[in-house]
Amino acid sequence: MTPPSTATLSRGADTTLTDQLCARFAERIRQRLLAPGTRLPSVRECARRHGVSAYTVVAAYDQLQAQGLVEARRQRGFFVRETLHEAVPRPAKKTPAPLPISATTLMRGMFQPPGAHPMPGLGTLPIEWLDLPMLSSAMRRVSGPAQIALQYGQPAGDPRLRAALAHRMADHGVMASPEQIITTVGATHALDVVTRTLVHAGDTVLVDEPGWSVEYARLAALGLRVLPVPRGEDGPDLAVMERLILAHHPRLYVTVSVLHNPTGASLSLGTAHRLLKLAQQHDLHIVEDDSYASLAPAHLPRMAALDALERTIYVSGFSKILAPNWRVGFIAAPTPLVDRFIDTKLLSTLTTPSLAEQSLALCLEQGLLRRHAERVNAKLDAARGRAVKLAEQHGCRFAAPPRGLFGWVDVGVDTERLARVMLDDGWLLAPGAIFHATHRPTSLMRINFATTQDASFWRALAEARSAL
Repeated sequence: MTPPSTATLSRGADTTLTDQLCARFAERIRQRLLAPGTRLPSVRECARRHGVSAYTVVAAYDQLQAQGLVEARRQRGFFVRETLHEAVPRPAKKTPAPLPISATTLMRGMFQPPGAHPMPGLGTLPIEWLDLPMLSSAMRRVSGPAQIALQYGQPAGDPRLRAALAHRMADHGVMASPEQIITTVGATHALDVVTRTLVHAGDTVLVDEPGWSVEYARLAALGLRVLPVPRGEDGPDLAVMERLILAHHPRLYVTVSVLHNPTGASLSLGTAHRLLKLAQQHDLHIVEDDSYASLAPAHLPRMAALDALERTIYVSGFSKILAPNWRVGFIAAPTPLVDRFIDTKLLSTLTTPSLAEQSLALCLEQGLLRRHAERVNAKLDAARGRAVKLAEQHGCRFAAPPRGLFGWVDVGVDTERLARVMLDDGWLLAPGAIFHATHRPTSLMRINFATTQDASFWRALAEARSAL
């Protein structure tokens, strides 16, 4: 392929490195110097060639994709699209480029090799906090009987794991039999199974705002109408929710009730009771995403415990505490919905991997996961204290009390603009705008307490903020 010019990008230019790199590829594509079907350089190779971070390349490729110039092919990379030259007019010089930080930018950032800096915007624990020997040992112990790996698992998931999960949920007050549990390939897959089963394109779904940016994008991609409900310290604004229910008759409400992403808040008992009464009155199912269960105190109220899985569908997973690639999640559902969820699971993945499921079952049965979670939470508590101190020393304030893995921080300037500037230096931020269902400028951003203990990050943030 003919690469774009490899002349050094200018860090002193009026436009960001992301915009400059995107413009170079776009010009080559529009001039037909990069033919349709041409594969763009890998993220790593492009970063090396231009002397920029991998996250700058990811953001530039995202812009090209948003402009319709390239397409992403799974596990293969980015390729120039077949487009008519007339269909892609050159933008005027003063037209602002699309913002580089989006839900998909953050997701792609998760798959890049570790860079020079820890990434404040990502949602994973540092690699050195994870317990690889525990996982490796568990996998070896369950892989002895070769038959496990030579056949499909059971449609609902491994019976041993479902029994262990039933015991684990009882610690949170959620009483479910193994027959009410369906395993999935992570919590995101569990959410996808639920939504694909219960709603269809054109239906309305309620979500928290602020909320999980990837969930907004996933629901929108299914053709669903996403209506935000303001989320406060105690939970959703029930007055707004009731007005939306009466006006739009939604089928589902998707929420993170414990250690809410991005604010860290948890649902109060009183709000949970009123919310369940509202759901019962209007025939609304609540999807309770408890992905941060291992990082939260067990005593915090779960709606699935309060209504005994009548209106609530409980979803959780283990990638947050074990490893990002340990994709084992599950659904605990009202009995009448179990077979429907299994059917959707079979259509999407056929089955789930028994080796990973039995390894997790072993970690649960022998208390290995519980002890690992205790160690992680001790480290997270210490990291949170250091990160809060650094943030406040550099002129930031917390818009919600610091809890769990994430902090909701007010930095005093538009965090989308800040993210664009800091991306050029290899810092991937999570600006507050992507945690809103409808775009709005904001001075808030989400930080990961585990990856914001580096004073150099806060110094770089303060310098970028002053420049803006």
